[in-house]
Amino acid sequence: ELEVPTLDVRVKLKIPVDENISALVPYRGKQGSFPYVSATDVLHGRISAQELGGAIVLVGTTAPGLMDLRSTPVGAVYPGVEVHANLIAGMLDRNIKQKPAFMMGAEITEMLLLGLFLAFTLPLLSPVKASLTTLAALLLVIGINLSLWQSANMVMPLAATMLMIIALFMLSMSYGFFVESRAKRQITGLFGQYVPPELVDEMSENPGNFTMEGESREMTVLFSDVRGFTTISEGLSPKELSRMMNEYMTPMTRIIQKHRGTIDKYIGDAIMAFWGAPLADPDHSRHALLAAMEMQQTLMQLREQFKTKGWPEICIGVGINTGTMSVGNMGSEFRMAYTVMGDAVNLASRLESITKQYGVGIIVGENTHKAVPDVVFRELDRVRVKGKDEPVAIYEPLGAAGQVDKTTLDELKLFQQVLKLYRAQDWDLAEMQLLNLQKLSPECTLYRLYLERITHFRKSPPDVEWDGVFTFTTK
Repeated sequence: ELEVPTLDVRVKLKIPVDENISALVPYRGKQGSFPYVSATDVLHGRISAQELGGAIVLVGTTAPGLMDLRSTPVGAVYPGVEVHANLIAGMLDRNIKQKPAFMMGAEITEMLLLGLFLAFTLPLLSPVKASLTTLAALLLVIGINLSLWQSANMVMPLAATMLMIIALFMLSMSYGFFVESRAKRQITGLFGQYVPPELVDEMSENPGNFTMEGESREMTVLFSDVRGFTTISEGLSPKELSRMMNEYMTPMTRIIQKHRGTIDKYIGDAIMAFWGAPLADPDHSRHALLAAMEMQQTLMQLREQFKTKGWPEICIGVGINTGTMSVGNMGSEFRMAYTVMGDAVNLASRLESITKQYGVGIIVGENTHKAVPDVVFRELDRVRVKGKDEPVAIYEPLGAAGQVDKTTLDELKLFQQVLKLYRAQDWDLAEMQLLNLQKLSPECTLYRLYLERITHFRKSPPDVEWDGVFTFTTK
């Protein structure tokens, strides 16, 4: 304690010290924060007594050779006497910061609470949220420190807590990165050969939601096949055939993956793909149909490329069906494959095989037709495919609603009338309408097919209870 007489009033001032009897000097600034007076001027009377009246005078040296220079936070070379001046000024201003013994316990408590909170919270957050949480924790610690500094003149250690927060953040991010990378590698290992990379990225965000075990889902499956492949293969050398199929399969696969499809397998010249697994897809029917339509459009461009290389022109048929099917890793102990099975899958395969008979590029089942109402379809027939007793309606997609030209729509209406007349066994009117349609599209295989059926039924009429369904006896 120091007693200072001020106008006959003695004021007791305290210097707060720590356990090492050290005090924190409240520096006002760099050297020269207090006025300097030369001792020579005082001794020679060049400084009047009034100038020093009421002041606390410290006598010291500033010359380097007198060894009273110190290294301080505000200057690497600082006169020791001015250190004393700052300390006395702090005593008078009551501005000396204190670091009481309990501050260590407060620091440990702060680190423990924040450490536990961040250790349990950061792993659950996304990188952005984890970064914001860490920043908030740092600002909180700095705010508490500044509050104690300004309002209570207390010094609370800051570095250890901030380093702990940063270390926990880096540890959490590193752990999350390696865990995510491992999960992504696992997902890629399981599904990378089936699904496009962007879907693998989505799946890796929640790897626990995906499994290769069998399950039942409503999905859409697609089969595509090159027509007349045997004839094509006989006219090409093995090397040319391999090159041609690679140049055909690559863009077709790219289209399927672009529309979020999963490649099941390549069966020679055929492609099997499905939508709705392993990643759930509420619009699986639409995506499959869009993929099929783009495949046919791309094929037209490929034909021109193949023609310049001397390769034969190829056509494909695509069958699509939506329904409940089993999906999962299936096979034997020697070989497994992630695939789909069920009646809905078999029907899609049958639809692909009959595209040639109807002269169309794409045939979809009834469920797919219902699931995509904004696409214009032409009902082709009601059929009973081999292996199924229940008849199904089959359709050909003509294009998105609003993008189909008026001529096609008028032709579609006429054909719908033909189907009604045909199923009512009104052969004459149906034939007349078909002949009119044939004049509009002379090369249409569909119209020729129905004219042949009418000719057949005139000679061999169907049963009275005939439901208009055509039964296929072959695959």
